[in-house]
Amino acid sequence: MQKTNLLSYNNFPYHPGGNVVKRVLWHYVSGLVFKTSLFPFYGIKNFLLRLFGAKIGKEVEIKPCVNIKYPWLLTIGDEVWIGENAWIDNIVMVTIGSNVCLSQGAIILTGSHNYKKTSFNLITGSVIIEDGVWIGALSVVNQGIRIASHSVLTSGSVATKNLEPYSVYQGNPAVKIRDRVIS
Repeated sequence: MQKTNLLSYNNFPYHPGGNVVKRVLWHYVSGLVFKTSLFPFYGIKNFLLRLFGAKIGKEVEIKPCVNIKYPWLLTIGDEVWIGENAWIDNIVMVTIGSNVCLSQGAIILTGSHNYKKTSFNLITGSVIIEDGVWIGALSVVNQGIRIASHSVLTSGSVATKNLEPYSVYQGNPAVKIRDRVIS
């Protein structure tokens, strides 16, 4: 029986983008402005994200203690709320539509590992969150997932497959429990 051998790990062709200086600078800006509860100013956060290459719409509210891995791999539409302690682990592209609520403690993952390989290779997939979506508190969206228009991932749920539009999903793995009717 084969065993995992992390010495043979290879994350080729992954590259985080930006140069070393940009990544180091973002590390410090992120720690001082985004990952702290001492800096609640949305406008400055949006300005800094744009400065580092993110595409940010109007009226985006980023609460304290939010972790964004690489802003140059992030697009956010208009009127988006990102709650406290949310984590956007975007080692590849994450696209968030307009009028999206990413609740507190929610996690967006774009990478994982191939547990079937002895080398535990990195696997990645972009995440797309379409307009009007609500990602509940402490929920997880895995790599390569599309959350379709106006769907809901309830608190504590884990999206392991694409979510259909105007649907409510719950559980681990998340399953559709009902249609979302907006009145």
